[in-house]
Parts: sequence; C-alpha cells; structure tokens
Amino acid sequence: MGCVIFYGLINSAIFTLLALGFSITFGISRIANFAYGAFYLLAGYLTWGFLTKANLPLFLAFPLTVLIVGFLGFVGYWVMIYRIRGNALSEVIATFALGVGILEFFRWMGLVTYEFSLPYFKIGMIEIVGIPLDYQRLFIVLIASGVLVFLYFYTHHTRIGRAFRAIAQNERTAISLGINSDLIGALSFSLGTAVTSIAAVAILPLGIITINTGYDVLLTALVVGIIGGLESITGLVIASCILGFAQVLASIYIAPHWSMVVLLASIIGVLIVKPSGILGKYKELEERV
Repeated sequence: MGCVIFYGLINSAIFTLLALGFSITFGISRIANFAYGAFYLLAGYLTWGFLTKANLPLFLAFPLTVLIVGFLGFVGYWVMIYRIRGNALSEVIATFALGVGILEFFRWMGLVTYEFSLPYFKIGMIEIVGIPLDYQRLFIVLIASGVLVFLYFYTHHTRIGRAFRAIAQNERTAISLGINSDLIGALSFSLGTAVTSIAAVAILPLGIITINTGYDVLLTALVVGIIGGLESITGLVIASCILGFAQVLASIYIAPHWSMVVLLASIIGVLIVKPSGILGKYKELEERV
C-alpha cells in the first residue's frame, strides 16, 4: 500500500507539471496553445545546450531556460496570436503549425540520438518506510507543489495576478475597467510556456530527449485538462491524481502493459459522468438544448 501511495503521488505530480502550463494559458485567456509540447522540448534542448556547449552549471541553466522560453512565449503571442485572437480555430491551427514546425526543425537538425539527456538534480536514492525512492522523483513532487503554491499567491496577491483572474472570470467587464486584454493574453502565454519549461527540466532527466516527447506532452496536457476541466487548476490536480494512481494500481496489481488501458478507461469513465470535466464550467449537453 505504501508503494501505491508514494508512486501514485509521484505520478500525479508528473501529470500535474505536464499539463499545468497548458491549463494556465487556456484558463486565463482561452487560448489553446497547441505548440505546448514543442516549447517543452525546446526547454529540454536549451538546457542541454547550456550544460554541454556553454558548460553552465544546472543551477544557472535551469532559470535561464525558464526565462528564455517564457520570453519566447511572450513574443510568440504578439507575432502569431495577436491578429487572430478570438478565432479559436485559427488559434489552434496557428499554434499547432508552430509546434510541428519547431519539432520537425529539431528533427532536421539531427537532435534525435541517445546523447540528448539531462542530468538528475541529485543522484541517489532514499528509503521512506522501506520504499526506495530516487531523489529526482522527490524533487518533481516538491517542484509541482511549489509551482502550485506560487501560482496561488501570485494570482491572489499581485496586481497582474488579479488581472489574470479578472480576464478569466469576465473579459468584457475586465476590459471596461481598464485591463489590457492583449497584454494579459501575452503574459498568460508567457507564463504557460515558462511553466512547461520548469516541467521539462524536472521530468526529462527520467529519460532521454526525443522528438516524439513533444507530441506526447501535448496529448497528456489535453487529456488531463479535459478530464479536470481545462479552465480549472484544482480540477487539473484532481484529474492528475486520478490518472496517476490509476496507472500505478494497474502496473502493480494487474500488469505494466495494462496501465494505458486503465488510463483510457479512467478518461472515458470521467467524461461519461461529467462531459465538461470534473470541475469544468462549460455547459453540459442537457443545459444547452
């Protein structure tokens, strides 16, 4: 049981980090950033470059990557989203095209071999009540918790954070009060990409950096967001826990290859009961008819 609890929490933290940046941007400005996985992979390659080519230590490469990717997200909004803002289909097409372009550029550059990997924050393991846990996975739990706490205080106790909440709740009213919707949209896009870069540097050391990871991360973010409710951070955390524990239980008590089956069954089960997601605010079918 202890193994289920600890590894379930770790898995849940991974799901939370993977989906959080996407949910932040959509929840604030209703922009579905389909270049999300590409920014995740960009953060991984940037960090790798800083460590191996510039010989920077990890404690400098990490924040530098977050700042650069966040800035690129800010610029990307004004270059790509600004003129099509409000047209959801155009936003999806534009961001998806950008994401595919970035990922396939990496492939064209030959960044596809096994040499591309990030180091652990700290090598080694620790036993907690007899259960061996490596330090990197513990760091992932701490980072996920820290990001959630930061976001809560940032959105409740800063001027920009309160503007985020105002735009998310009612954009027209917020604009009438003098809040610049486009600036908040750009900042939300930037914050979302910065968060995904944090996730990349924390999670990628568990494996290698591959092009397909970008597509997998986008799919994971969509799945977790849809189950929890794309505009709800609380719903996202609940969905991450459901999926994280479902995978661990399936791997331990059934068979490892059943984890994906149980994952998909969890998705179907939640959406049958609550089509808009656990804490989704979109109207259900019977309310729209």
